[in-house]
Amino acid sequence: MRHALRDLTIIGAGPTGLFALFYAGMRGATAQIVDALDQPGGQLAALYPEKLIFDVAGFPEVLAKDLVKSLQQQVARFGQPVHCGQVVTGLVAEDDHFVLRTATDEFPTRSIVIAAGIGAFSPRRLPQACAAPWYGRGIEDRVLDPARFAGRHVMIVGGGDSAFDWAHQLQGRAASVTLVHRTDRFRAHHATVEAVQADVAAGRTALFTFHEVHEIHAVDGRMHEVELRDVKAKAVTTRVRCDVVLPMLGFVSDLGALAEWGLVLEKDEIVVNSQMETGRAGIYAAGDIASYPGKLKLIATGFADAAVAVNQAFHFVYPEKKINPGHSSNLAVFGQKDD
Repeated sequence: MRHALRDLTIIGAGPTGLFALFYAGMRGATAQIVDALDQPGGQLAALYPEKLIFDVAGFPEVLAKDLVKSLQQQVARFGQPVHCGQVVTGLVAEDDHFVLRTATDEFPTRSIVIAAGIGAFSPRRLPQACAAPWYGRGIEDRVLDPARFAGRHVMIVGGGDSAFDWAHQLQGRAASVTLVHRTDRFRAHHATVEAVQADVAAGRTALFTFHEVHEIHAVDGRMHEVELRDVKAKAVTTRVRCDVVLPMLGFVSDLGALAEWGLVLEKDEIVVNSQMETGRAGIYAAGDIASYPGKLKLIATGFADAAVAVNQAFHFVYPEKKINPGHSSNLAVFGQKDD
């Protein structure tokens, strides 16, 4: 499918990309988002929906999923499309514009803002062969709604923030929580580790260090127990009642086709100047994927990057238009007096 020509296409539907789409609408640009994931929100929606965020201006605290919801409500004002499940595979120049290509679609666009965070990413899968047939049938690598695990026997595999966050949050909701990690060294925040260890000491959570999944056993075609293997003794030590496994092993990221566009890359990040320019005319970057001296990888910084990138892209497409739009409280697009 070939879509209509737009002034601006944003790659990435995380918080930076969503705010960029809103900002483009505020400037009067025709815009759209193209994202590889199956829903907007980026890492906030895919990996940390139940995590509280405290450093977004105007929110004393906000759940990641609620911040995504608010950003979507803000974007909805201008009715610009968000195309999910679209992995960018190529970019070509055509007449006076670009054409972004995915496996199924083409997106003609006069400018581009790359807000792809760490690039297209997917959760790491359990390496054991016994796990492969159970994905989608008992193994779930994304937790979007913790209420789904109420009354279930949950095993979490991993030793990082996600593993400990969910072990703590599902305790009291799930029938049982078991945390499994190959070492006794954890990469999670100290306070969360302490909270989980307190649950372990009280008998509310089971913790198996130096263990890994060895085999999965079913009853009537449904996951029922998981055999754990002691990686030191190299022997199966126990079976644990379990009907759902949550691998929290981090994720694999990939810039994909973006790495072939002639942009300056450093450690899988796109080098930009203070105008968020990538060095290729008409292409800008914002958020975690953009690198410049003093860069902080924060949501708040991503919002600022998005505003700069969109204003510069808008001026690139419409050179007669000023770069700085002024204060939103004075813009006609919001029914105010236009200065």
